[in-house]
Amino acid sequence: HTHRYETELVIEADSIPTDMKLNIAVVGSGPAGMAFATTAATIGHNVTLFDKSNEIGGQFNMAKRIPGKEEFYETLRYFDNQIKKLESAGKLQVRLRTEVKYDDMKDSSAKEWGQFDKWIVATGVDPRTPPIPGLDHPNVLSYIDVLRHKAKVGRRVAVIGAGGIGFDVAEYLLHHDDKTDHDITADEVNPQEFLSDWGVDGTNEKRGGLLDKVTIKNPHKEIVLMQRKKGKLGATLGKTSGWVHRATLVKSNAVEMIPGVKYEKVDEDGNLHITTSKGERRVIEVDNIILCAGQTPNNRLEEDAKGSGVEGKVYTIGGAYEAAELDAKRAIDMGTRLALKISDESVIPGKHTFKAPVGAEEKLIGFLNEFK
Repeated sequence: HTHRYETELVIEADSIPTDMKLNIAVVGSGPAGMAFATTAATIGHNVTLFDKSNEIGGQFNMAKRIPGKEEFYETLRYFDNQIKKLESAGKLQVRLRTEVKYDDMKDSSAKEWGQFDKWIVATGVDPRTPPIPGLDHPNVLSYIDVLRHKAKVGRRVAVIGAGGIGFDVAEYLLHHDDKTDHDITADEVNPQEFLSDWGVDGTNEKRGGLLDKVTIKNPHKEIVLMQRKKGKLGATLGKTSGWVHRATLVKSNAVEMIPGVKYEKVDEDGNLHITTSKGERRVIEVDNIILCAGQTPNNRLEEDAKGSGVEGKVYTIGGAYEAAELDAKRAIDMGTRLALKISDESVIPGKHTFKAPVGAEEKLIGFLNEFK
């Protein structure tokens, strides 16, 4: 069976000649790692997928919890099915709860580790920690604590950083009910509430079908969303489906937005001291502070391998290669494209990224979701 979702990308089962089959280790089972592993195993390579977590999915497990991103459940389900099929066919092995370190990669005497021709590093990102005194206070959480580890968050919240993740976290907190602790999947969204949340008048009585005022019913939190940059919050966010959500946040009464902030410190009570753009000092009294100040690539394995005999075998993809926003589509595209070309001798680390044509990433997600 041939999977074709675009003229130059054809994923054909067992299509590579025997002498080009490689033993490949993939470290990290987020969007990039899963896309690489399933594509490479499908076309005939021998793949072992490692993840230090007890589940596959990486950042998908965060993204799927954000209102409006429920389709990631479907994408994750698709990959989960592919991985199970490839495992039962003996083409792919999954090793969860296994953290790969550089020593493992270079230890070629050990049969287990020495057998790999290529190492694909798909270890994702680390949250960036801004230089603010007092961040070691127990009330300070990162977005990973909240979205991945389901940390309990109090009613009054300060969110540091108003990029895509800051908005996603605010959106999640407004809608997520700690009491039920249940994530909504795409088929559980209440259409009426969804329309009014997005400012659409379901009765069509209003001109243009849009409600004058967006109200989020019983928001679960009071949120202060801040950024250091001056100017409107959310102005630079991409025009994906998310921008409508951001419009909701802007119009909802539950979120105060403050641009041009200088973060002074977190005090011993866990409150945040800031200076506003007008030079006023202000103490924001909160139950929790959530850091959404960007990410840095987790490319430690690649860094550690530099200058060693393993260096020429290490390829970094996804967020570990370039820490953009939680951009699953780009990561999947990058993993898929590299997997199709990995046995080509001209594809060496540093020359291993293949740019998608505009719109191709969207097509790929659409394509995957047809195969649920």
